[in-house]
Amino acid sequence: MIATVSAPLPPALAARLTDEQRQAVLEAARDKRVGVLAAALQLTEPEALAELAAGAGLDVAANLEPDLEGRGLLPARLVHDYQIIPIRFGPPPAAGSAAPMPAGADQPLHLATAWLPDDVMADWLRTFTPRPPVWHLAVPERVHQLLIENYGVGSGSLEDGDESYVAPESVGAHEEVVDEDAAVVRFVTDVISQAVEDQATDIHWEPQEGQLRIRYRVDGLLVPVPVPENLLRFQDAIISRLKIMARLNISEKRLPQDGRINFRAGSTTLDIRVSTIPTIYAESISLRLLNQKKEAYTMDRLGMSADEQAQITQILDYPHGIILVTGPTGSGKSTSLNAFLRKINSTDLRIITIEDPIEYEVPGVNQMQVRPEIGLSFADALRHVLRQDPDVIMVGEIRDRDTAEIAIRASLTGHLVFSTLHTNDAPGAITRLVDMGIEPFLVASAIELVIAQRLVRRLCPQCSRPAPVTKVKLIESLAILGCDTAEADHIPELKAPVGCDRCRGTGYRGRIGIFEIFRLNDEMHELVLKRESTRTLADAARRHGMRTLGQSGWEKVKAGFTTLDEVLRVITVTEK
Repeated sequence: MIATVSAPLPPALAARLTDEQRQAVLEAARDKRVGVLAAALQLTEPEALAELAAGAGLDVAANLEPDLEGRGLLPARLVHDYQIIPIRFGPPPAAGSAAPMPAGADQPLHLATAWLPDDVMADWLRTFTPRPPVWHLAVPERVHQLLIENYGVGSGSLEDGDESYVAPESVGAHEEVVDEDAAVVRFVTDVISQAVEDQATDIHWEPQEGQLRIRYRVDGLLVPVPVPENLLRFQDAIISRLKIMARLNISEKRLPQDGRINFRAGSTTLDIRVSTIPTIYAESISLRLLNQKKEAYTMDRLGMSADEQAQITQILDYPHGIILVTGPTGSGKSTSLNAFLRKINSTDLRIITIEDPIEYEVPGVNQMQVRPEIGLSFADALRHVLRQDPDVIMVGEIRDRDTAEIAIRASLTGHLVFSTLHTNDAPGAITRLVDMGIEPFLVASAIELVIAQRLVRRLCPQCSRPAPVTKVKLIESLAILGCDTAEADHIPELKAPVGCDRCRGTGYRGRIGIFEIFRLNDEMHELVLKRESTRTLADAARRHGMRTLGQSGWEKVKAGFTTLDEVLRVITVTEK
């Protein structure tokens, strides 16, 4: 077996690095080396990639398209190990032209790679195809994404075809490589690790007729995950592996089960919540990924404007009262509460949180996990917390009248309370509490601020471009959002998604919040006491200057953060 070696750096680049930096670059994973090199040279990744290509005499390939014929020549494990992908190179065939003839042995095989090729890679390629390789450097993220799209997540782990290739790091353990159990373990790890890399919040394993479908939830949308063609053969073993990781009963397939997995992916430690349900074909398993060490959000990073931050910060300084954040599941409510806690966190405040689950660790804050299975509900936990001399209490969610009553009485006895509710808009939180059976005078006295929020996808800063707008469509959209339609006369163009290697062709990267901030005044106090409807409260709030979710979204569109279609998708779906 040939030992693996790292391609040396071009001399001009190597001379600009210390010995430690050169070693760090060459010891990093192939798809991470450009990033490590960029950090060492204090360049951006595109700049480092361009300098690397120039030093090696290669070009940087953009807008990569996979070579479907070349894809069948190389085993999945090899292309994953070396981060290479066969690509089409040259002008595309003219429309209506005859299908190209299969490439002969003398036809070059164009390969995009995340790092410089070396002799070992060339030796392995000659093992599988006589076609001479022509190398192109490419954005590592895009190469990795194309590998997943064309070979499937974890396809290198489950490959059961040509066993003549053995991953370099597994040379001494070939027997383990071909062992089915080990392959399934590696596959499950690959799927979870890829979800972490894609910043997914959930993974769904869904047995269907003739396939095991895997989907990630990324930026609030479900995304099908390309999987290896032979995945169905391993379905039962994969389900059993997930249940073993979650310490569930693998022989019980008739009842739903819940469990947890502690998972480490590089420097990331995940607390994964696992839920299984029996379906017609096999058990369907959902994983909720919680990264307790992930970078916390500030109010700026949430997407709040200076005016919105000022309104909220004023209330955060109050010694008592309730601040509610409302919205559907996955709208970022817990993230916002966490940002508020970090804003006020200090050594002279005793802050206690009651959460399910604990999504972020906050230094200096006492965080409690509810456990309904042993009788520790939100209401029970809140009763005990009130005996702990807190200044600020965060209750993860108000789910019932008991919790609502205790939270409101806590705020009236000198505590600042943060919590969440599931309502479509901010004024709806008031009527929801009254519907729960809370006396209107208690609601009016305790609630200081209600913030409704949604998350919209953020335009990719690398590729988004201004595009002309259709005036009629813009007027219709502004009317739906409750904005001034006269603004359409002064908006000739807005930023639009394009799609590039950095955003994997979607045109969007990450999410940003839109907010509706509802603050009670004397007029609204009277309306609450009269048990007026949500619509009446909302009309009064707008008269006093409340900006609705639609208006907040339009401000983000005008600022170039997102698109009208995205705001309409999020607001109209949740308000139906």
